[in-house]
Amino acid sequence: MAANSSSLNKRRPYLERAKRIVVKVGSAVITGEDGLSREVINNLSAELSRFAREGYEVVLVSSGAIACGRKKLGLPKRQFTLTEKQALAATGQAGLIQSYEEYFEQYGQTVAQILLTRTDLEDRHRYLLARNTILKLLRWRVIPIINENDTVAVEEIQFGDNDLLAAMVTGLIGADILICLSDIDALFDKDPREDPTARPVRVVEKIDQTIEKMAGKKPGRLGRGGMVSKIRAAKMVTSLGIPMVIAPGREPMILEKIFAGKEIGTFFLPAKKITARKFWIAYHPRPEGALILDEGAVKALVERNKSLLPAGIKEVRGVFDKGACVECLDEKGRRVALGLTNFSSNEIQKIKGCHSREICQRLGLAHQDEVIHRDNLVLCE
Repeated sequence: MAANSSSLNKRRPYLERAKRIVVKVGSAVITGEDGLSREVINNLSAELSRFAREGYEVVLVSSGAIACGRKKLGLPKRQFTLTEKQALAATGQAGLIQSYEEYFEQYGQTVAQILLTRTDLEDRHRYLLARNTILKLLRWRVIPIINENDTVAVEEIQFGDNDLLAAMVTGLIGADILICLSDIDALFDKDPREDPTARPVRVVEKIDQTIEKMAGKKPGRLGRGGMVSKIRAAKMVTSLGIPMVIAPGREPMILEKIFAGKEIGTFFLPAKKITARKFWIAYHPRPEGALILDEGAVKALVERNKSLLPAGIKEVRGVFDKGACVECLDEKGRRVALGLTNFSSNEIQKIKGCHSREICQRLGLAHQDEVIHRDNLVLCE
């Protein structure tokens, strides 16, 4: 079927500019009832190798270690404990990367394995180290294959699914596009597993409540994600000015079809762009405390894009050091923003409610009256 010209015109500029690509493949795509799908891995390896030879920088985020481990051990499908999942991941990860290396080698492409936990990306220093490693591999024409390090990731630091990991990697390296290869062909206006009249949505210009309702709540067949996590990932990357595609992962030559402009899958157009630093603040560190703001301070942040000053702070919650990520809440407890503070919780206790002329006298500090500078502050929806 020929592509709709209006849809193609919206997608074409982003596809033509894309040179650094993140491809995410889910468990349900690369594994089946008999374990790893050799045909899918072979097709994916061939296609990504071809893109790399053509000058594209390619990063692969691959699920499948837990599912691969379960098949390898011959365990039936059931709910597994965290410890069991970690053991399954340890069993399956070796076979997963070995299969990729075997098939990529047939096409003359070198690959590297990178395992990440959320903690690796929450710490700014480790975040930059991971970024530099991936970029160095890309300069060496090596394809990084990234997965969550399930074996050591406790529940509190898990990404939850690789859709979110792929979104974070996309922001980490400043990719031009994220392509999520799924067992579901596209975003549908209704759940196609429940309603045969469901129709695919080919282009999403803005992710609003209508789009979010289309995602439903069911996870995928084998993975921990589903359409809900893919919509969340799309919100993350489009906020960086980067498009995202959901497409059928088992369809041969799927990347060629996407870049040829075929009307396939769902294309999420970029939204208003935020900086990479604000993206990291919004999605990576976990808040260590909270600041309760008065109405005037909330308006200054939301309506006038101002920095947070001590005069607008009514209460400090938690204990944290200078540079910590903290929540900014209104007087009803609703989150207004996230930001990196210039003062510790103890210092803010002393200066809250004060005007700038009083601050230096109270703390004996150099002139710095902003508790959170606007460049280190991200407004919440």
